[in-house]
Amino acid sequence: MSAYSGPLLTRAVAELILAARATGAATVSVTLDLGRSTVDLALGADGWFCSGAHHPWPEGLKERTIYFWDDNTFVPLQRYSGSLIKLVPTEWGPPTFEIDGIKMLPTAQVSPYADAQRKVALVQTRGKQVLDTCGGLGYFAACCLAEGATRVRSYEKNADVLWLRGHNPWSPDAESESRLELIHADVVQAIATLPDESFDAALHDPPRFGIAGELYSQTFYDQLARVLRGHARLFHYTGTPNAKTSGRDVPAEVARRLGKAGFNAERALDGVLAVKRGNSPPR
Repeated sequence: MSAYSGPLLTRAVAELILAARATGAATVSVTLDLGRSTVDLALGADGWFCSGAHHPWPEGLKERTIYFWDDNTFVPLQRYSGSLIKLVPTEWGPPTFEIDGIKMLPTAQVSPYADAQRKVALVQTRGKQVLDTCGGLGYFAACCLAEGATRVRSYEKNADVLWLRGHNPWSPDAESESRLELIHADVVQAIATLPDESFDAALHDPPRFGIAGELYSQTFYDQLARVLRGHARLFHYTGTPNAKTSGRDVPAEVARRLGKAGFNAERALDGVLAVKRGNSPPR
């Protein structure tokens, strides 16, 4: 699917357009790509113009919702097929996404893109072949490419997440980036088909344990160890689910399982950083 290139609106942008109309202004400068750039819109009697295309006044837009142009109207950037999956604006520009109201990326104190940058920095991807197990919106992959990774193989199981990604201007476009291989598949099954020691680094950002426990299993960690070269670095996002209510220490559990799989693991940021033990020379 080709990447969406039309305008994206949020309530904040709509308010800027309507405020300019109220003052009688002929133009207004706004962002139509979630903060990546700004454009000057021409304001007319019955709407606004962008790149020669006419659009109606953006009234009635909701908070925490991104809208895209669908032929003749702006509609929410969301889908429902068993779960409600939607792209959600942030104060930082790069959006997050939610599944049934559960936020998938951290946004409270840092941009989700900046959060991905600091995690990719731990893995040191320059010049490396990188496995991205749960691609999501592609921020890990984008940061790996920006840091000089030679190849990124990214898996995403959910077709609706891939659809969101195709509408997100902050997501990397696999069709135009030859170093990125984006695969619509469940990495739990796909990883068994990958050759031994075929990657130099990995990023593992699974949904919470209660949703995808198989991505926290010893079997899956053993497979990660198999496909990574010796000394390969892995960042595993865990968060701290159930820590306050049950006392369960998920990062500690993950570190123990990774240790059994052949990694030296320690807590880092909101997850676990692990380095595979082995004799393969580091790259």
